[in-house]
Amino acid sequence: MDHQDPPDRIGDAIRYWERHRIVYNLVLLVVVAAIFATNAAAFGRAASIDLFLQLFLLAVMANVAFCAAYPVDLTVQWSSLRPTWLRVRWVLFLIGTAFATTVAQFIARGLLHEHG
Repeated sequence: MDHQDPPDRIGDAIRYWERHRIVYNLVLLVVVAAIFATNAAAFGRAASIDLFLQLFLLAVMANVAFCAAYPVDLTVQWSSLRPTWLRVRWVLFLIGTAFATTVAQFIARGLLHEHG
């Protein structure tokens, strides 16, 4: 059995998830940028300080949602499933990123429609 101290497990979670947060944000940026690029005319009409503030709020909310991985990760790390979890937690990252991109694309399309 692994006798890693709680601070070590917390540090492991932080190292893992914060490295992945960069990828997560880049994926979301690409999705939203692609929607705005493919709707350039609507984006041109919609561009305003309100739109950019709403996009900022969306980015903050996406990063708050990303933090939902921490309680899941830490709970499983303190269980007997830890060795397996460390090999498969990337699945949680993929599912969370897929969910976030789905939400982001709906919101981005709605923002273009609302402001366009």
